[in-house]
Amino acid sequence: MRPIRLDMAGFTVFRDETTVDFTDADFFALVGPTGSGKSTVLDAICFALYGTVPRWGGTRGLANALAPSTAEARVRLVFESAGARYVATRVVRRDGRGNVKTANAGLQLMPPGFDVTKLDTGLAPEDLGEVVAGTPAEMDEAVLEAVGLPYEQFTSCVVLPQGQFADFLHARPATRQQILVNLLDLGVYEAVQKRATARAAQAEAKLEAVDQLLAGLTDVDDDTLDRATAQVDRMRELAEAVAAAVPELEGARAAAREATAALDALDGELTVLGAVRAPDGVAEVARAVTAARADAEAAADAVSLAEEREEKLRGELAAAGDESALRVRLTAYAEREKLTGQAETVRAALAAADAEHDAAVRALAEARAAAERAEEELAAAFLAHEEAKATDQAMALRSHLVDGAPCPVCEQVVAGVPAVPAGSAVARAVEAGKAARAASDAAKRVVQERDVAARELDRVLVQARAGQEHLDARLAELDGQLAGAASAEALREQLAEHARLRRALDEAGAAVRAGREAARRARGAVDSAEERLRAAWRRFDGTRDGLARFGPPAADRDDLAGAWAALTEWAGAQARRRAAERAGLAAAVTEAEAAATAVTERIAGVLAGGGLPAADDPVRVAAVAVERAEADRRRLLERREQAAELREQRAGHERQAQVARALAGHLRANNFERWLLAEALDLLVDGASRILRELSGGQYDLVHDKGEFFVVDHYDAGLRRGVRTLSGGETFQASLALALALSEQLAGLSTTAASLESIVLDEGFGTLDAATLDTVAATLENLAAKGDRMVGVVTHVPALAERIPVRFEVRKDARSARVERTGR
Repeated sequence: MRPIRLDMAGFTVFRDETTVDFTDADFFALVGPTGSGKSTVLDAICFALYGTVPRWGGTRGLANALAPSTAEARVRLVFESAGARYVATRVVRRDGRGNVKTANAGLQLMPPGFDVTKLDTGLAPEDLGEVVAGTPAEMDEAVLEAVGLPYEQFTSCVVLPQGQFADFLHARPATRQQILVNLLDLGVYEAVQKRATARAAQAEAKLEAVDQLLAGLTDVDDDTLDRATAQVDRMRELAEAVAAAVPELEGARAAAREATAALDALDGELTVLGAVRAPDGVAEVARAVTAARADAEAAADAVSLAEEREEKLRGELAAAGDESALRVRLTAYAEREKLTGQAETVRAALAAADAEHDAAVRALAEARAAAERAEEELAAAFLAHEEAKATDQAMALRSHLVDGAPCPVCEQVVAGVPAVPAGSAVARAVEAGKAARAASDAAKRVVQERDVAARELDRVLVQARAGQEHLDARLAELDGQLAGAASAEALREQLAEHARLRRALDEAGAAVRAGREAARRARGAVDSAEERLRAAWRRFDGTRDGLARFGPPAADRDDLAGAWAALTEWAGAQARRRAAERAGLAAAVTEAEAAATAVTERIAGVLAGGGLPAADDPVRVAAVAVERAEADRRRLLERREQAAELREQRAGHERQAQVARALAGHLRANNFERWLLAEALDLLVDGASRILRELSGGQYDLVHDKGEFFVVDHYDAGLRRGVRTLSGGETFQASLALALALSEQLAGLSTTAASLESIVLDEGFGTLDAATLDTVAATLENLAAKGDRMVGVVTHVPALAERIPVRFEVRKDARSARVERTGR
């Protein structure tokens, strides 16, 4: 398996979309600080193929695939294996409840020459090639077939875990033995031993079950088969004898049936002929029809007379004139009389209103004159009040004058000051003004009241005159309508005649309806009587049709009673003739039944001789007996065959149990596992020694003795020394040789053709000194120079990374890790 391209998104530390292109990277290094995500690149390769990672501890660590706070992780790996190119895809999602599951997994075989750079153009999944697997369950088998290695061997051959093989080189023999058991999957033999034990138990259980079945298969010997064959022969002979007698029995039974049928037919004819009787009341049915028809004719005549009277009254009513016009004229007379009285009342009221209106107009004029006088008196009182105020002011100044002193107003010397009168003129003027104001207001109120009364009288007069005009117009209209009309008394007499004629017409209509109802009932009675007559004829026809096979005489369709009498007499004669023939037919029936009984008894004797019961269908009983005898013989033959098969199965189960017990016993011996481990260790050391010679330039061979590893130093005269004396670089070479040899051994143990086209070492190189590191680098360069596989290392040591032509630098920030390719 050789990786070509790796795409990641949301996978552990690679939150953002990241692509690692391994094209032409025959010798590469994943470099970067500790914790940057170098080993995660290898985890993604394992996860894309197998759905798990060694560091996760199985599929239960699936949640580790998701980058922090992401809900989906996607990994896609393009790889080559055995000349074919594949693309493996896995998608992991977290659902709403926090559960992490594989949402999609698939493996596709890409078409030859497919350019992986097209993946950057967003191709649809169906464009990547043939689908080899489409579900996680299908991926396991498909990846095993494509890569050639199961998960455990892949992580030991292609992606090598840190430090495990150096531990293997230095481990104690017991520890190394357990490592070999684990890595080489030698525990499969323990599983085989358990399976062999289980199979032995299953075979023994089946053996016991077969013995129980054989114990239940008794009476399957040859004597039993001979008895069953003889029984089949006896039953066949009995069936042949019964079959020979059955035609005779059927002939006798047929003769008995024919005689019985003839007798039954004769008895049936006697019953039919003896049942011919004329029904009661046949003559009354015809008379009832005649009476009903007469009543119907009388009712029809009564209806005709009533309809003629109704039509005559309707003509008289039409000649009496239009009743509605008469009523209109009479109503007009009544309205004119009423309106005439109303008009006289309105005229009298109008005359009184005119007189009252004239009086109101005069009173309003008088009130207005009184109001004008009150206004004049109020104006005079106002002037008097002004003069009184002036007089009071002068009197007020006079109190300050002194005889012989100048006046402060006119500055003239006052010879003598007049006496001041007692009381104030203003007070008297105010009282007079108040009285004038009250008189004026009262006069205005009178004017206002009388004005309102006058206007109300005007309105009443207008309404009264309008009413009078309307009454006069309506009276004139009524006079026009009644011009040339008859008097009101004559109109009343005409309307009374109309009422009388209408009552008579209603009575005539009621008589017509009653006559029609009586006629309808009469017609119903006719229909009922005729239906009874028809029913009587139908009954007669039914009885006569039932005798048609005997040839009854013709019937007179006009005389029902006579027809019944003729038919009854003819049926009696026919019955008497057939009664004379019955005795001979009865004797023939007795003779035929006796013959059939004799044959039946002979067949019953044959059946009894074979141990069979008598039956109505002896042929069927004999056939069933033959079938049962043959079925018993077939079941016996089947049981004999089943017994033979069970004995054969028992021998097979017994052999299986013996072989499985022997295999389980052999595999339980510890010597077998020790022998397998010794052989595996010999093969492993031989392969590692060959590789170590190539890596060390022919200096070292690797050997083992009693479980301990040694190296043979050809540069020191073939000195043999323990592997713990090797330097760091030499230890790396020996460990790498063991790793490569073990990879080849694991590939040989694989169930499919493994393709070991790459190896990636996730080793810790930081503890090596400069000289050892140089040896390690040279060893890896030599391994890569061979060109038979891709070589990759994971390191954060710059001195080692600088010597590798292609480097993938892994960096990590607060959001995501990133990969950048440098070098060639």
